[in-house]
Amino acid sequence: MSNQITIGVLSYQGSVEEHLHCLEQLPNVRAIPVKTLAALEEADGLILPGGESTTISKLLDIFGLMEPLRKRIEGGMPVWGTCAGMILLAKEIVGEPAHLAVMDITVRRNAYGTQLDSFTELVTVPEICTQPIPLTFIRAPWIEKADEKKVQILCRLHGHIVAARQGHMLVTSYHPEVTDDRHTHQYFANMVVSSAE
Repeated sequence: MSNQITIGVLSYQGSVEEHLHCLEQLPNVRAIPVKTLAALEEADGLILPGGESTTISKLLDIFGLMEPLRKRIEGGMPVWGTCAGMILLAKEIVGEPAHLAVMDITVRRNAYGTQLDSFTELVTVPEICTQPIPLTFIRAPWIEKADEKKVQILCRLHGHIVAARQGHMLVTSYHPEVTDDRHTHQYFANMVVSSAE
């Protein structure tokens, strides 16, 4: 990567600082918190962090960012949703109304149970890394259904889809920002670089 790219982290709630810290460790990446339209417009790509999806959705509405964000994503801005971010991007959520509704997936919230059911497994995600990487699940969702013509399944764990990509949109059930592994952040940075080119 020769030119610097700017990756934003939606900064209303959730694991914001952790994602910013991970991004700052990557070469040629400038990391910024995104709370305003001006900051959103500055970002070449955006991470929607883990947290509480309903709260983040309400704050997007309150701060008037829901529609501008949807338009940027529909216009091709690379976006990566981790955990709650996956829920925000899904066109369907089991038993609940959708939020941004831009990705052709159906998601089940809290599929892995409560905070006490959190776990980490070493898994190879070939598209992201040829070696096993730690995947940490914290009150995580999983993808119940994905449009097979549009969505590329990147990883299944115990029969459930936990990572997928649809063009410029990436989603992971797991939280790479709470581990020392940077492969998923680098993968997303590469997506942003490709998009900028």
